Amino acid sequence: MSKIKKPDTLVVGKERGLLSDYGFVRKQAMQSLFETLDNSSEGTVVVDSDARIVWINRSYAARFGFTNPDEVIGLDCETVIPNSLMREVVTTGRPILLDILETGQEPLVVTRLPIRDAQGGTIGAVGFALFDELRALTPMFSKYSRLQSELLATRQSLAQARRAKYSFSSFVGTSAASLETKRLGRRAAQLDSPVLLLGETGTGKELLAHAIHGESARADKPLVTVNVAAIPDALLEVEFFGAAAGAYTGADRKGRTGKFELAHGGTLFLDEIGDMPLALQGKLLRVLQEREFEPIGSNRVVQTDVRIIAATSADLPNLVAQGKFRADLYYRLNVLMIRVPPLRERASDIEAMSYAILDKLSSRRDAGHLELNEDAIGRLKAYRWPGNVRELHNTLERVALLSESGRIDARSLARFIGDGVGAQGDADGEAADAEAVVGQTNGEPGSAEVPRYDEAMKAFERQLLIDAVRAAGGRVAEAAARLGIGRATLYKKMALLDIAA
Repeated sequence: MSKIKKPDTLVVGKERGLLSDYGFVRKQAMQSLFETLDNSSEGTVVVDSDARIVWINRSYAARFGFTNPDEVIGLDCETVIPNSLMREVVTTGRPILLDILETGQEPLVVTRLPIRDAQGGTIGAVGFALFDELRALTPMFSKYSRLQSELLATRQSLAQARRAKYSFSSFVGTSAASLETKRLGRRAAQLDSPVLLLGETGTGKELLAHAIHGESARADKPLVTVNVAAIPDALLEVEFFGAAAGAYTGADRKGRTGKFELAHGGTLFLDEIGDMPLALQGKLLRVLQEREFEPIGSNRVVQTDVRIIAATSADLPNLVAQGKFRADLYYRLNVLMIRVPPLRERASDIEAMSYAILDKLSSRRDAGHLELNEDAIGRLKAYRWPGNVRELHNTLERVALLSESGRIDARSLARFIGDGVGAQGDADGEAADAEAVVGQTNGEPGSAEVPRYDEAMKAFERQLLIDAVRAAGGRVAEAAARLGIGRATLYKKMALLDIAA
């Protein structure tokens, strides 16, 4: 098969010249470009290697007060054109492609290009004043400024969202258990080692993680949270490490940035880490040891510098013994362990915590301050709070919504925490609440209002989920398995039905 032969000639205008004469074509192109810019621009100037003017067109000379362009030949460019940067282009050999030149009249949009010899040395420069009315560029400048402002606002908002929202003062309590927890938390903030927070659901592990990050040397860097239990197993790896564009079916066309990359320089909080699949545990361990990873579907190696704070309500040592959690990852995370005490072990803190919650609720609704009667405080302290601080907050919020006065007594709490003896009392309260929604009574037939089907089913489903989570000791993954639904599905239903996790 014969090779295709290149044509011997090139058409330039109406004349034909030899293709081998590339220098001729290049010179013609440069001359044509220069003439086009000179004719269409507001002014043109050429300087030598000492930034002295060797040529200027008549209109540009006239703008600076010279009627005869020949008068300025040989003068320094700054003498003729105040604020000129032609000397900088000659000195550095680098172009200034787009700039604004301030003059005594309207500012000019200019471009400046170096002139080089055959050896590549800079022997001068040429400048073109492209526009003399910035108003013609106003739409472009306005759009650029608007986009810059929006980008800055978005970055500031994102940075604020990834800062610590809580401090150690947010961990209310002066009991011995609370003070010891805060002491260990402040100690952890001074170090850069991994922290493992253990405790029942709702005890404030996330709050403590925020406080540790907020007082650490990484406080001005991102705090990124991943709730392992709330994300389907198939998506967790992408959530952690990100993915290249088109790495999998349905992947974002621009790719996806993982949480490790987002948290670079800061803290990555891994909530409910006990629910992490075994396969991903090995990959996480490798990243913690090597401090690098590759996004899915990419050959790009990403260096990572993050401080890990992990939390779980599960019994990790037991999971390790059962082979459900890697022992090497457990020891890698368990450098500094802090046990966050349940609310029943810090009953003396309940009054202060209750008032802190009520103050927050009052400020949100712009309502008056709510007070707790002595009998109400006694009932709150007597209850065992299986849902811990989160349940306390939920209970007080519901009581506050239904309260018709500024004082809350034990009777107001009765329907939510029963007789105050513990989980059974709470179950009775929840059952009474559901019964009230359904509308059951002991009166005569027809004396009760017939409930709507959707309300009755919602009340039934809520009570079913509450019972399942309580029976599983607050472990959502175990409750989901008992119910025969996915863990993420259960989390979504709990959020919709306002059930404390």
